[in-house]
Amino acid sequence: MISALAWVRKGVAAERPTRHEMTEEEYARLQSEAAAEIDDAKRELKEKSMVDSEILNDPALKDFDLEHYDSPDDEADAEAAEAADGAHIFSNIKGLSFYNDDEEDPHLVGNGQDADEDEAEEERVFATDNMLVMAKTEDDISNIEVCVFESESDSLFVHHDFMLPAFPLAVEWLDFGVGRKAGQARGNYVAVGTFEPRIEIWDLDTLDAAYPDLVLGTADKKALRRARGQPHADFHTDAVMGLSWNGNARNLLASSSADTTVKLWDLAHGTCVQSYAHHKDKVQAVQWHPSEAAVLLTGAYDKRVAAFDSRAPQAVSRWKVDADVESVLWDPHSAHHFYVATESGAVRCFDVRQAKDGKGGAPVFTLVAHDEAVSAMALHPRVPGVLVTGSADETLK
Repeated sequence: MISALAWVRKGVAAERPTRHEMTEEEYARLQSEAAAEIDDAKRELKEKSMVDSEILNDPALKDFDLEHYDSPDDEADAEAAEAADGAHIFSNIKGLSFYNDDEEDPHLVGNGQDADEDEAEEERVFATDNMLVMAKTEDDISNIEVCVFESESDSLFVHHDFMLPAFPLAVEWLDFGVGRKAGQARGNYVAVGTFEPRIEIWDLDTLDAAYPDLVLGTADKKALRRARGQPHADFHTDAVMGLSWNGNARNLLASSSADTTVKLWDLAHGTCVQSYAHHKDKVQAVQWHPSEAAVLLTGAYDKRVAAFDSRAPQAVSRWKVDADVESVLWDPHSAHHFYVATESGAVRCFDVRQAKDGKGGAPVFTLVAHDEAVSAMALHPRVPGVLVTGSADETLK
């Protein structure tokens, strides 16, 4: 399942990405996290065993003898079958040849240096390549796939990927240098929002990275448990559902969350500098205005859309729609108009100039675009009036 995607600005990717080498600190961090996960698993197993014990000791189930449900005879037969399979697998091991290194093996052609050069050439990214970032989940394993589309050969392939801790909900490309490359003029990064209450920022020009370059939010599980999903001024306490990078003020990233808040992050310091609580339900979408650097547009499951100046958040203009908001979009060709897509399948266009005393006006027009929720939409960057929508009804219009 592909849950989110974003284009990488053409020509910004490094021609030859660097390969990350693990440090002693990262190895120690891995060990610490593994130990913590083992402790959590042991605690969950103990809790489960207590529940199982209560079930087994239930007088109503005594006659079924559930504790000895798997008889020893069945286990013996299974062990015998495994032993037979093992003997069959290794029965033809005679005649196999072994070599101390690749140079002695006559079946291998070339050497390691040639292989390294071929691999480096395959990893090369050209300025004419189109790069796409996809958030993908298969068999409960989530990752980000960095794909390259070669127009000459008309081929799309996965260049590299990295693992995510939870199901991804939003991705946003940005070029502000963070982490190891903080202070550089330009970079190539992707911010990822997941079911976890944190935002991870990964360097797309680094291969085999074990950790993101920057994490926005808290990793303190005790603080999150104390919050119990209630809004907090300094970090999200529930899933991050939307992200928007400010291309005019490049150190600012906005995020929307299921904890009903919208947060403004300073990428230079990795901290939350403002928290907005003008919605009463999960905030699904957030987007910066393309030319007004301080203006934000948000949409939520309270069937409300809000537009406001991030420097004066008390002055909020609100528009009511017919269903939960799925996505919002400023019109790049008209600074006063924006689009709202809802769960009902409708797309509405509004004019911010029609808002009076914080109450938005009627829509300029309404499109009954789909039979189900409109989960994504985009406007053509060069041709005014061309709108593309994607829906849960499995159609693209």
